[in-house]
Amino acid sequence: MTEYEEKAYHELILWQQKMQKKPSIIDRMTKDLQTKINSYIPEKIHTAITVTIRKMLEAVLFGAKYSTKKPKEDSSLFLREAYVRERIEFYRKTASAEGAITGAGGILLGFADFPILIGIKIKLLFDIAALYGHDVKDYKERLYILYIFQLAFSSQKGRNEVYKKIADWQGYTSTLPEDVSEFDWRTFQQEYRDYIDIAKMAQLIPVIGAAVGAVVNYKLINKLGETAINCYRMRNISKLKILKN
Repeated sequence: MTEYEEKAYHELILWQQKMQKKPSIIDRMTKDLQTKINSYIPEKIHTAITVTIRKMLEAVLFGAKYSTKKPKEDSSLFLREAYVRERIEFYRKTASAEGAITGAGGILLGFADFPILIGIKIKLLFDIAALYGHDVKDYKERLYILYIFQLAFSSQKGRNEVYKKIADWQGYTSTLPEDVSEFDWRTFQQEYRDYIDIAKMAQLIPVIGAAVGAVVNYKLINKLGETAINCYRMRNISKLKILKN
């Protein structure tokens, strides 16, 4: 392993340990707070968000809406991740600018921000997958992207469950159908809906939403990018030993 790969490997070990921690008291309190915030949002908005997420998932699993560049051919981890971080920075700025505009507009523009931000996140993940050399034409690679998405924004309890699938991806995918039409995406989207971007929903609430905007969007993209880097490191670093419970 190169010096950079050694450094990345040790960073990955720390990240894996973080992914497998048991929920703390603070984690449980945060979850309770998020649930409380959720209760203030009208049911019709919850329904609309669920429909939006479903449509985005359908696009990822069944369509070519988020087609991206061809997988990057043989390259060093250092070079791949230099390109990856460049893309993360680009999408951080894009999401931040978008959040600043919609966050200042109250509940209507705050609601518009939700699907727009999901689209930005998915496009980022497709770009990252290609830079790590993975072909997103394979629906299992698109599914991997969705699990990265879920992992980044889950509660600690949900993170524990999703991480197990990602850590044993080769074994997990061997149980999946070869035909994407046979995949039970309805169950997946329901699990996804239970966890994804709960904190971001606060932007839909008047007054609070105005304070969310640019800063939160920037941090969400940054968190997603770092999660993706570590998930793909598990599949790309040579002689990698994946931690297991």
